[in-house]
Amino acid sequence: MEIVVENIITYLVAFIVVILIFYFYLKHQSAKNKITKSKIDNAVKFGFHEPVSLHPVIDTDKCIGVGACVTACPEEDIIGMIDGQAHVINASRCVGHGACFHACPVGAITLCIGTEQRGVDLPHVSQEYETNIPGLFIAGELGGMGLIKNAVEQGKLAMNNLSRRIKLAKETEYDVIIVGAGPAGIAATLAAVKNNLRYLTLEQDSLGGTVYNFPRAKIVMTSPMELPIYGKVNLRETSKSDLINLWQSVLKKNQINIREFEKVESIEKKGENYFEVKSNKGTYTSKGIILAIGRRGSPRKLNVPGEEKEKVSYRLLEPELIKNKNILVVGGGDAAIESALLLCDNNKVTLSYRSESFSRLKPKNFENINEAIQNKKVNVIFNSKVKEIFDDKVSLQLSTTPELITFNNDLVYIFAGGLLPTDFLQKVGVKITKKYGDAILKHSD
Repeated sequence: MEIVVENIITYLVAFIVVILIFYFYLKHQSAKNKITKSKIDNAVKFGFHEPVSLHPVIDTDKCIGVGACVTACPEEDIIGMIDGQAHVINASRCVGHGACFHACPVGAITLCIGTEQRGVDLPHVSQEYETNIPGLFIAGELGGMGLIKNAVEQGKLAMNNLSRRIKLAKETEYDVIIVGAGPAGIAATLAAVKNNLRYLTLEQDSLGGTVYNFPRAKIVMTSPMELPIYGKVNLRETSKSDLINLWQSVLKKNQINIREFEKVESIEKKGENYFEVKSNKGTYTSKGIILAIGRRGSPRKLNVPGEEKEKVSYRLLEPELIKNKNILVVGGGDAAIESALLLCDNNKVTLSYRSESFSRLKPKNFENINEAIQNKKVNVIFNSKVKEIFDDKVSLQLSTTPELITFNNDLVYIFAGGLLPTDFLQKVGVKITKKYGDAILKHSD
């Protein structure tokens, strides 16, 4: 009898322990659900939930809730778990690593670009990065993949694909001409050397392309990547100058020449086998072309009186040299916020933004700009647009009142985004497609 009682007590204790474990597990999961739901609510409130470029779309019917996507994502709060299923939190902050896509064991994640409401203009390219024009390939930001690692990978793969496709029937000066020397263009150039191709790389600005135009102190977020000829690059956070110095070192070591400050003005297919490329410095022929020019072919202008003045600029290169100035920064994106923060310690900075609140900022930028506002280091004027720029002042028009705000001003920095080089692409003959939530990477069933 005593043995039976002991067994009952043992089973009862074990049962109570299991119940307690299950109870605390459910309580813990409930708390996590509330946190994730709160994050989603905040993301919707501040405009971070709406994707602007490449982003994950989760099929909840397939999701089994292992959370591998959350663990794999190197960014913060892009994906979270609710009731044992993955949900997108801050879609606008996704930078397209694709780590969640590759980590999902059941193929429940698709990487898409654009949404049903917001289309994204992209050139039409095949899975090999070739456009509708045989022999002309596109890699990097122009194709929708702006992350440095992705751009490098595309530049390398596009060149490898091109090297297998170019025809040898027509004698030309070069086997391939690479247009643009940002991450994709540099990787394509290194891959051209590795494939023993006669190459020419043209960059309308300086080595680094879009990266070169970042403020000098800006931290470039990237991740480990394979650079042709050089090998693996293990970077998580690095400055713009360190990244460009790495590229310069690789190019110099391998005696690779890139022609800077040479702008391509036209590309024309001649017959079936070669291209003619005209720049502001010469005319060249090539069997193949790789376009790695980025999405922002030229900065978007405000088209207001005084915008042509010398004190107006569309990029910030050396913020540490600017002191004791009255500065207006125009824009509400990461570039505008980062520039304002870099300038505010040594200058009087006013930030003009056309919307009523910031949206789609990186978490750190959102935190830092709000701290700067609270500490009165940056004066932000929401719901405002530049009306006119004078030699010594500037006028803003508020959307809430007909009155103008006019104040002293020495410098104006405009970060209103860039214009897709649509005209250039259309003259070349490249088809442009507007993507409305189209899948870029999708698991096959």
